[in-house]
Amino acid sequence: MIEVIEAVQPLVPVFIFSLPRSGSTLLQRILATHSSVATASEPWILLPFLYARRKNGVYAEYGHRTAIKAFEDFTAGLSGGEDEYLRAVEDLALRLYRDRAGPKARYFIDKTPRYHVVSADVVRTFQTGRFIFLWRNPLAVIASMIEVWGNGRWNAYEFDFDLFDGLEGLLEGQRLAGDRGISLRYRDLVSQSPDKRTRLFEHLGLDIGEAQPDAQQDVPLQGRMGDQVGVRAYRELSTEPVMKWRKTLGSPLRKFWCRRYLHWIGRERLQAMGFDLDVLLRDLRRAPTDWRTVPSDAWRMLYGYAVRLLEPWIMLDKFSKLRHGARIRAHA
Repeated sequence: MIEVIEAVQPLVPVFIFSLPRSGSTLLQRILATHSSVATASEPWILLPFLYARRKNGVYAEYGHRTAIKAFEDFTAGLSGGEDEYLRAVEDLALRLYRDRAGPKARYFIDKTPRYHVVSADVVRTFQTGRFIFLWRNPLAVIASMIEVWGNGRWNAYEFDFDLFDGLEGLLEGQRLAGDRGISLRYRDLVSQSPDKRTRLFEHLGLDIGEAQPDAQQDVPLQGRMGDQVGVRAYRELSTEPVMKWRKTLGSPLRKFWCRRYLHWIGRERLQAMGFDLDVLLRDLRRAPTDWRTVPSDAWRMLYGYAVRLLEPWIMLDKFSKLRHGARIRAHA
C-alpha cells in the first residue's frame, strides 16, 4: 500500500503595522475570517532578534552595548554577513508561525503593535512577506489612548515611543515595502463600502467572498495581548469611533499639544499616511473647547516630562528586588 503524503504549502507571513489604537486587532480579525488565514493574538517574538542589531533602546544586565560589538564581529564573519543573520531569523519565525498555524493555513498574520519601530527591519527580513500599513487619524489615536488607557486623563507621555519613534519607523517600512506592501486607513476599514477591504484581500491573493468580515468578533484570539475594548464595543463594523476624538481633545492644552504634534509629523508625512495637515488642523480647531481638564492636564504634562527623564519604574524594580533580598545591578 502506497502512502500518499500531502505536501504542505509554503506559509506566507503577513504583518500588520500600525500605531496602537489604530484598529489593527479589528483588521486582524477580519482577515482571519478567511479559512486560509491563521493568526495569534500578538506574538512579539521578533523584537529581541531585531533589537539585537540596535545600539540603542535596550538596557540589560548582560551589557547590551558590549553585546552589539560581539554581534557585529560575529556576523561580519558569516558567509552572507548580517543578511545571513536575518535569513536565520526568518527561518526560525516561519517555523514557529507554521507550528502555530497548522498544516492547512496559507497565511499567518503577525500583528504586534510595537513592530512599528522595526517595520523596515521586518520588511528586509521576510522576503516572501506581505505587509499591511494601517493608518488612523493621529488625533483619534491620541484620544483613544487617553480614553482606553488613561480613563480620560492625559497620558500621551506614556506613548512617546509609539507616537514619535513608531510613526517614523512605520513610514520607513512603508517606503521599503514597495509593491509588497499596501496602505489602508481605518476609516476605509470600517466603511460601509467594501471596496477597500476587497482590494486588501486581493493584495493577499484571497477571495473576500470566502471571508465573513462582519463575523470578525467570532474569531478566537488566544493570548493575553490584543485589544478587547473595541471588539466588545462594536459587534459589527462601525464608523462611530471615527470622530469620537473631538470630545476627548477639547481641552486647550490638549489642542495645543496636538497642534504641535501634527506640525511635527508635517504635511509630507501626513500625505503618505493618507491625511491632510490643513484638514486635521481645521478639525482640531473646530472641536468644542472644554476647560474642565486643564488643571489636571497641566500637572500631568509636567509629570510626564519627569517620568520620561527619570524612568522611575527602573528604581521601583530595584527596590522590589531589595525587598526580596536579591542583588541589584547596573543596566548597560
